[in-house]
Amino acid sequence: MKLDGASHRLEVTKTVLSGSVFNDVNLSGASYTNVNMSGWTLEDVNLSGARIHDANLSGGRIDHANLSGVTITHSNLDGMTINGIAVTELLELHADHNAKASP
Repeated sequence: MKLDGASHRLEVTKTVLSGSVFNDVNLSGASYTNVNMSGWTLEDVNLSGARIHDANLSGGRIDHANLSGVTITHSNLDGMTINGIAVTELLELHADHNAKASP
C-alpha cells in the first residue's frame, strides 16, 4: 500500500508493517504501545519532547544527537558509555566527590 501526499489518522492494531519505509512523514503526536521496533534506524528525525518509557534500548547506538535537556531516570545503565566512558563509573566518581565535599 502506498500513501503519498495524504493526510489521515490511522489506527493500526495487530498488524505487521516490517520493512515499511517512512520518508518525509509527520508522525507528531503519534503513540506506540507494545511495538517491536528492533533493528530500527532513525535518521534526521525530530524527537524533541519525546517520552520513552519501559523500553529496551540495549545494544542501541546514538550518535550526532542533540541530547541537551534529556533526563534519564530509573534506568539500567550497565554497559552504557558516553564518548567511550562508562556511565556507571562517572556516576560513582560523582557520588564519591559529593561524599567528600559533604561535611
